[in-house]
Amino acid sequence: MGRFLFTCSTLILISNIAFSEVRSLKNTKVNVRLGPSKSYPIKFVYEKKYLPVVIIDDHYNWRKVKDYDNDTGWVHISQLSKIKTTVTTKDNLVVYSLPSIYSKPKVKLEIYQVLTIKKCNQIWCEIKNSKTNGWVRKEYLWAINEHKINVK
Repeated sequence: MGRFLFTCSTLILISNIAFSEVRSLKNTKVNVRLGPSKSYPIKFVYEKKYLPVVIIDDHYNWRKVKDYDNDTGWVHISQLSKIKTTVTTKDNLVVYSLPSIYSKPKVKLEIYQVLTIKKCNQIWCEIKNSKTNGWVRKEYLWAINEHKINVK
């Protein structure tokens, strides 16, 4: 009986780890539904390409996602990309030329800016968007720990 409970709890833990994967939206408009099929009504529509979302559940080809505002809903897997993105969680976030506060500041970003992640180390992530590229502190990026990023 003890071995059975251990196996069940291990499987639950592994399945929860799998659902903490971060994906980004593949298209500019993505319908978010109340349930995992087209027969469910649209709850709301995302209108931001590459917006990151965390997968919290799945059902066949549908994924239940959560965004940085904790809004949830179901999207078809065809609407999700593997491009690693994040959102800034601090207003006036400084982008530096190197991973150090002593390097040259390049620009300040507003809160909730979508950024593509190039790579990360223990404290910093190298990011880019259409206007800038550089390094920002990891602590001010949403869902960065859920990404499967090699720390160098």
